[in-house]
Amino acid sequence: MAAIEFDLVERSEHPLDVVERLAALRDWSFDRADENEISISVESGRADYQVAITWLEEMEALHVACAFDLKVAPRRRTEINELVSLINETLWVGHFDLWPKEDAVMFRHSLLLAGGAEPNGPQCETLLKVAVDACDRYYQAFQFVLWAGKSPADALAGAMFETVGEA
Repeated sequence: MAAIEFDLVERSEHPLDVVERLAALRDWSFDRADENEISISVESGRADYQVAITWLEEMEALHVACAFDLKVAPRRRTEINELVSLINETLWVGHFDLWPKEDAVMFRHSLLLAGGAEPNGPQCETLLKVAVDACDRYYQAFQFVLWAGKSPADALAGAMFETVGEA
């Protein structure tokens, strides 16, 4: 199968400039050490997240990777991989990965901007929100497996439990 080649499109501004403005407006701590990558620290209800957004010019995509401080012991990789698979079955966009080299779990997703589409503030904010919300929603399931010794299915069920009404 032959590789498909695309012409690079001239853009009015770098797509990460939009993300940087958004981070500044929200008073999020960020670092743009490279033209094509920005790192943002986001505090949330369950944990603090490190979000890396990378501009992939050859694919015309903004890629988000959201990690939380949770190290996976090698002896628990099988259970965490099973949990990742169960969680990914429930997601409409994005996915979780276990990166064994770093023993870290992260959520990844991309915003495709093919053909010269320009990102806007609401799109970039949604990209970040989807990542942080997914991490918030499933963070506890990862802890249930790692710290409480629960099975992946039980951990996911426990994390998905929602209280309705008032006592």
